[in-house]
Amino acid sequence: MRSECYPITVLPGVSRLFREYLAHWDNPILAESFGGHPADTAWRDKAPELTPEHRARLVSLLESQNPDPSPAARRHLEMLRDGAGVVVSGQQVGILGGPLYTLFKAATAVRRAKEATEAGVPHVPIFWPATEDHDLDEVNQVLLLTKNSAETLRLKSLVHRNTAVGGVVLPEEITELVEQATELLAWAPITETLKRHYAPGKTLAEAFTGLLREIFAAEGLLTIDAAERGYHELGSPVLLAAIEQAEELEAAVRARSQALVDAGYHAQVLLPEQGSLLFLFDEQTGERHALRHKDGAWKAGHVSYTTEELKALLLASPERFSPNALLRPVFQDQILPTSAYIGGPAEIAYFAQSGVLYDTILGRRTTVLPRMSATLVEPAIAKVMDQHELGLKEAFSSADDLALRLGARAMPVEGKKRLQAAGNALDRELDALLGWMQSVDGELARSGEVSASKMRYQMNRLRRMSARFEQEKNASLRKHADAVTLNLFPEGHVQERAVAGTWFLARTGDDFPAEIVSHAGQECSGHKAIFL
Repeated sequence: MRSECYPITVLPGVSRLFREYLAHWDNPILAESFGGHPADTAWRDKAPELTPEHRARLVSLLESQNPDPSPAARRHLEMLRDGAGVVVSGQQVGILGGPLYTLFKAATAVRRAKEATEAGVPHVPIFWPATEDHDLDEVNQVLLLTKNSAETLRLKSLVHRNTAVGGVVLPEEITELVEQATELLAWAPITETLKRHYAPGKTLAEAFTGLLREIFAAEGLLTIDAAERGYHELGSPVLLAAIEQAEELEAAVRARSQALVDAGYHAQVLLPEQGSLLFLFDEQTGERHALRHKDGAWKAGHVSYTTEELKALLLASPERFSPNALLRPVFQDQILPTSAYIGGPAEIAYFAQSGVLYDTILGRRTTVLPRMSATLVEPAIAKVMDQHELGLKEAFSSADDLALRLGARAMPVEGKKRLQAAGNALDRELDALLGWMQSVDGELARSGEVSASKMRYQMNRLRRMSARFEQEKNASLRKHADAVTLNLFPEGHVQERAVAGTWFLARTGDDFPAEIVSHAGQECSGHKAIFL
């Protein structure tokens, strides 16, 4: 597979915070917010220390959740027992493995752990799925492509509930959904893998983690379901700090969030007044409630607690407590010897706010590194792009807009020259006229600007009419625009965030996971086009 590197700005909607995090830290607020620049390699110089007892219990928990490990995974478990550091990433537990960027996150964690190990400090890759998340509607969908359309599959019998999604049991309907996916994937080998993992009676967490481990078995990827009581016991010092130091920690988060906004960035998570950094699961229903507090009194749903009662509950049932998005990485790094976290734009924004929590609770910060970002281009699509000299930026548009662009390019040279000459003449004469109007009267000039804008709009309309005529005359242009946007920008979304990773696993060979690991280095800090 060959690749081309583009600046991250080729993607639509990239936030200023993420752009500048990747490029430079001219604004001191960025240096204050993160543990290190993504281009630095200091994170791999030394693994965070854990007591031998902590490591032994951690490995025991991982062994129970990573049954029948591959040789590479077994080796990683022993490395972790012996003092290795961790490169971790995570994602929601999506149906049939979730979107393509889930594979990119896992591949980046594998690649970074390999780089650190080769540099002399052993590291292992771990994937931490968001099993305590409660947004079932968001994970209960998977998008696959046909020749002419994008098909979204859902489990209709699963309805939204305010409980942890990882524990949701897959209904009988999952068999039918996997069969639908099998047809769309043309009965590729990956479909047998999907049937093994996404089966009735399994939880979403079991299905998702089992699939991911099998895909990256040769790379020894380990998975963790932190909803288990044992992990909450290891992470309880962080949960306790969120109770005992609630006012201090929440004030620090709000101050950092405001500092980011004042500096022109955005705050990914807004902490409301009386809001805390914790959720509490109802013991009977499993429903998740935000813990709120004021003047030392706490409340979850309709149940009230004193601080001492809440601390006693944490000691007795730590698994009932769940950290919010800002506290979760700190909780994670209390449990794991994390040297680096692999995140996407939203998670990196979380870390910009979470740094103050790391400082107070752990006394150290974890470096956050960007996940691989890429668009995969199949040979047939690459051929169309070469034919029309299209780059990724042009492909990230609607089919209508791209078809017009192709029509404009296909226009006879004489037509292009005449349109260009007319447009240039109009701009030249209007600029001269408006300059004269400004010298006469400011109000006259403002009225002239309005009329000039209408004239320029009509000139652009002539360009569009000519391009549309050429497009309609050549039906293949529309077909090419439809094919490119369907594959690279389906339904107006970047491919990596929309199309299921399993769709590409079905269309490539067994070497695909290793191939994306090889492309997941830092040699391209922006967005890649990878040609399959």
